Amino acid sequence: MLTRKQHELLLYIDRHLKQTGFSPSFDEMKDALGLRSKSGIHRLISALEERGFVRRKHHRARALEVVQIPQIEAVEPASARGVDMFSPTVIKGDFTPALPAVQVADTANAVQVPFLGRIAAGHAIEAISDASRLIDVPAGLIGVGTYYALEVCGDSMIEAGILDGDTVIVRQDRQAENGEIVVALIEGQEVTLKRLRRKGSTIALEPANARYETRIMPADKVAIQGSIAGLIRRY
Repeated sequence: MLTRKQHELLLYIDRHLKQTGFSPSFDEMKDALGLRSKSGIHRLISALEERGFVRRKHHRARALEVVQIPQIEAVEPASARGVDMFSPTVIKGDFTPALPAVQVADTANAVQVPFLGRIAAGHAIEAISDASRLIDVPAGLIGVGTYYALEVCGDSMIEAGILDGDTVIVRQDRQAENGEIVVALIEGQEVTLKRLRRKGSTIALEPANARYETRIMPADKVAIQGSIAGLIRRY
């Protein structure tokens, strides 16, 4: 799942490459998307690269390659419906509302927690905030507090032992210690799984994969949604 800006940038880069044979400059991308700074473009490109939509040719200027374009289902034109055709079909991330209490599962050594969908260990995607589905979790992973589960999408946390397709169990909390792996809500709309580092008035969201870059953002742009309590893997 791409955000609207990520999708717009991907299409713009692809169109520019086909028309000119080389990728647009950061200034051209910034102007095309109506952003105020090139730092926003850098974050969008990093997100697209981490998810596998673009590839950077390092040590070369203006060298981006579009790897894939996501398939978008045919929809009625936005102008006809009066809505944004690229509006996400998922809730934009804040997991605070109305999570059901942990329930005892049928099995003796398991409890049930809400499964809220997918989260990126790579670029930030929206997670599906749907608490109607419950999954069984080993009781030893659950302590005091409110918990939920998310499926991991991506490979940026593999060096922390978190793989694509794993299910992470998250303790809902607005606070986390430095070094904890957290669910972070970025700029009120994107949710990602990263290791937290606080640096003065900024927050660094660190991947656990040398291929990806640390994202450093103002602290007021990042809201902690919970910290990782455990992991479930199916073989």
